[in-house]
Amino acid sequence: MEWPLRVSKFGVVIAVALTAVFIAILFGMDRPPICACGNVKLWHGIVQSSENSQHIADWYTPSHIIHGFIFFGLGRLLLKKWPLGLALCAAIVVEGAWEILENSPVIIDRYREVTISYGYEGDSILNSVFDLFWMILGFFLASRLPWKVTLAAALIFEAFTAYMIRDNLTLNILMLVSPVEAVKEWQAAGTGYYLTGK
Repeated sequence: MEWPLRVSKFGVVIAVALTAVFIAILFGMDRPPICACGNVKLWHGIVQSSENSQHIADWYTPSHIIHGFIFFGLGRLLLKKWPLGLALCAAIVVEGAWEILENSPVIIDRYREVTISYGYEGDSILNSVFDLFWMILGFFLASRLPWKVTLAAALIFEAFTAYMIRDNLTLNILMLVSPVEAVKEWQAAGTGYYLTGK
């Protein structure tokens, strides 16, 4: 049976409500609304910078789009009886929960300890909300594209960000869960504008 690829008004209302709850939680966590620099940028491309994860898009945006690909695929496998809108809401809950966890002291400290994000302070609310929106974009792209195209896009995103900043979704998960010193050294050895701004 085909999964109806249409989001009902009810699904949209729930998705908006979940997003509002997510934003309220981030405010309750006392996360900064925007970058401490006082600016809002469409793109910030320097990883080793206090402005990383503070603006609308950065080198980790492709990872969040891939989250959407993954959540859509899991929805097709596990939630076939659910309307697409409710599967999207489930994806929003998971992505929102990760963003909240990612901005908790335990994960911020973990990033500093085992990844190349030495001075990581967590995300601004603006960045977290757009991370959620990028996931939603990935979810809808996956709902419209053939699965082989979606898989190819994910692999290209991973390869490109690994080349540009020596990091991507796969390496991020690896280094958070089971750090490999050789990987950390390889990442730390990366120099050039995109990593250091020099």
